[in-house]
Amino acid sequence: MKKGFLWGGAVAAHQLEGGYRESGKGLSVADVMIAGGNGVEREITEGIIEGKNYPNHEAINFYASYKEDIALFAEMGFKCFRTSIAWSRIFPEGDELTPNEDGLKFYDDLFDTCLKHGIEPVITLSHFEMPYGLVTKYGGFRNRKCIDFFVRFAKTCFERFKNKVTYWMTFNEINNQANYNRDFTVFTNSGLFFKPGENREEIMYNAAHYELVASALAVKIGHEINPNFKIGCMAAMCPIYPYSCSAKDMMYHTSAMQKRYWFIDVHVRGVYPEYIKKYFERKNFNIDITESDTQILKNGCVDYIGFSYYMSYVVKDLGKGPNYDYDEDTDLADNPYLEKTAWGWAIDPEGLRYSLNWMYDRYMLPLFIVENGMGAYDTVQADGEIHDQYRIDYLKAHIQQVELCAEIDGVDIIGYTPWGCIDLVSAGSGEMEKRYGFIYVDKDNNGNGTLKRSKKDSFYWYQKVIATNGAEL
Repeated sequence: MKKGFLWGGAVAAHQLEGGYRESGKGLSVADVMIAGGNGVEREITEGIIEGKNYPNHEAINFYASYKEDIALFAEMGFKCFRTSIAWSRIFPEGDELTPNEDGLKFYDDLFDTCLKHGIEPVITLSHFEMPYGLVTKYGGFRNRKCIDFFVRFAKTCFERFKNKVTYWMTFNEINNQANYNRDFTVFTNSGLFFKPGENREEIMYNAAHYELVASALAVKIGHEINPNFKIGCMAAMCPIYPYSCSAKDMMYHTSAMQKRYWFIDVHVRGVYPEYIKKYFERKNFNIDITESDTQILKNGCVDYIGFSYYMSYVVKDLGKGPNYDYDEDTDLADNPYLEKTAWGWAIDPEGLRYSLNWMYDRYMLPLFIVENGMGAYDTVQADGEIHDQYRIDYLKAHIQQVELCAEIDGVDIIGYTPWGCIDLVSAGSGEMEKRYGFIYVDKDNNGNGTLKRSKKDSFYWYQKVIATNGAEL
């Protein structure tokens, strides 16, 4: 890989920090989701209900153990560490005028610890941890007021950490809510609850618009605070292949990619693409896009694209022409060429190369792979060792495709941070036993365990990958 390539690992504050009421932190949307399971959705509760299992409350207690954990990342040779700032640790209810100093101090210490070890913080501002107060008081991002609340939070972080953080992202996997029928995606992205009879899709598009405006305002302010900032968007990249070379399958693939990735178009180009405007018109959606908003979007384009990559999808013609309106809940087909994880996620290393090429051809901006990995069940042997060759094989196959992209295709890639570099709480299922990490954490799905950290075989493998800049896989 190129000189200065940022090898590292990725997490999110709500999935590992714990300390959910420490030092004045308020509730976030993650704090009101109980544990689910493999194929079992997490239940979203109204506030905290006694006796329910809320795994994010303790998570892996990184809030108390971050110095030891970062030392382990340094031992692996991390060049960067992607995490997030818990919004409700800085503004507990979300609408305060002044930030919580104790929360800011925690991240001062966290980033200082990273920098002491030569690890560059890569920071997401809103990673599925919107303050719950903004949901209960304002309805989340269905309310335009949340633009100002986010911008205040972003400005506070930019000013406080302007000499410690260079790489920022605004909203994590903003396009997940393209699947607006799934409660988890719209709640964690935008803090949305729906009443019976409401048009979920129209409300989602309106909330996403407010987030895009908030992101653009933050980008502009961030560049004014520190012109050296690199501020990106963050999308969930799941390429959607056509099932066959049928023209109808190809058109459906085209429409599906547009519905899932128009968010990036706006982030990068500062304008809404014509295809999505035509879609709004066809559906009679009344999206609250003002003249002022259009100017804000043009003035707040991102510097790079951060994205997650775990799997690919497939669509086939279902007789929906000529509109080919994609519905992720009902329209996906099975790919007969790919194996799947224990959670049913297609394993498609070459899909990462395709994704990198697709985005670079379309946007011509640097790309940052800020999540990639495979959730798996790990077994601790009698001698305490964890042999996770399946994880090594998965990551090796994906890194090989990244290297082909850089060396053959000429794609500009900033870095690679595998997801869940230390075991943490799964966002979608709330499980601990869906493990991604190079470091094992002794905790089960019921919250039992010592939280002891142990190095897996993949720890030593990734250490060598980084030391050789990807030459030895």
